[in-house]
Amino acid sequence: MVRFEEIEEVFKKLEGKLTPEEFMSKVETKFNEMNGLCDPKTAALLVQSEFGMNETVKIKDMTVDKANIVCITKVTSVGEIREFTRGESTGHVVNLNLADDTGSIRAALWDEACDLVKIGDIKMGQTLKVKGYVKQGQRGLEINVGKGGGIEHLEKEVNVNIKPHKINEIKTGMNGLNIVGKVLDLGKVRTFSRKDGSSGKVTNITIGDDTGKIRVTLWDAKAENPGVKVGETVEVMNAYARENTFSNSTELQLGSGGGIAKSNEKVDYSEPLTPISDIGINAAYSVAGHVSGIDGIREFDRPDGTKSKVSNIYISDNTGRIKVALWAEHADIINELEIGSEIRIVDAFAKSGRNEEVELSAGARTNIQVIRK
Repeated sequence: MVRFEEIEEVFKKLEGKLTPEEFMSKVETKFNEMNGLCDPKTAALLVQSEFGMNETVKIKDMTVDKANIVCITKVTSVGEIREFTRGESTGHVVNLNLADDTGSIRAALWDEACDLVKIGDIKMGQTLKVKGYVKQGQRGLEINVGKGGGIEHLEKEVNVNIKPHKINEIKTGMNGLNIVGKVLDLGKVRTFSRKDGSSGKVTNITIGDDTGKIRVTLWDAKAENPGVKVGETVEVMNAYARENTFSNSTELQLGSGGGIAKSNEKVDYSEPLTPISDIGINAAYSVAGHVSGIDGIREFDRPDGTKSKVSNIYISDNTGRIKVALWAEHADIINELEIGSEIRIVDAFAKSGRNEEVELSAGARTNIQVIRK
């Protein structure tokens, strides 16, 4: 039940346009339509946004309960569409992160506005003219765009006040991370089953800047269509960092509130190569050298009953020689090699082998380049 005292301050800004009775009726209708997803004051602001005057503001100047603001911003991330029940009908909402040269803010798009995301008309990196109202959300101020609000695309570049992190600054547990890097590798999309029985998709890409490189995990729609290619520069927005316990390394995760898009910035990256004599164990290394030994391909049965294969090669540089186990599809590369071939192996995992000698293992995360046959 909506009480007039709760929304009287909002009504005062609309006096002369609606009677108190008309205003209350519209607010109660809006409140019921939202099915508990908003409080009476938010419902009143939605009504106000349909009748109030437009006010263009920068993000830093936004204050709570501002109705019909207009802002020109850049989309820094697009969330997943959520569905909810509204009486006998169904509603939809999606969250965006927007930014301008004064700051960033979250935006909630409802119903028709949400449909723009559904059809792919709103993507990360675009410039939007957004009309809505400002309210206090769970994570701070946010813009709500519903009936009476609007979205307009602009062919205009918006400079955002978001300083990207360098890769060597990223630590496990950090969130809200923004990184600009060059795409070094695109992994394969894998399908998995969730606990509720539904299926999901996941893939990894590797990006690098002048301080290092890092893996980025993409889920579901982002995994199916990351929209980037090896060699391109990308902007990763609103990511969080966690530790990969297998490789003892920090990785980035892009959840529903994160995004990735192409960037025009120039990024310099060169793969750091480790001399063979400096390789330890339980870490990933990139090495280059010439092939000094080749074994045949051996097939074997995995514990799950499927078949796989492995082959071994030896590579040497001017500091030493090391064995490299090539697993699964990597095993076939021996058909392209001869003794003396020049090769570069990126992100092979070092472990202790027979007689406690260090050896490299080239698995799913490894990239192998034949420089000269």
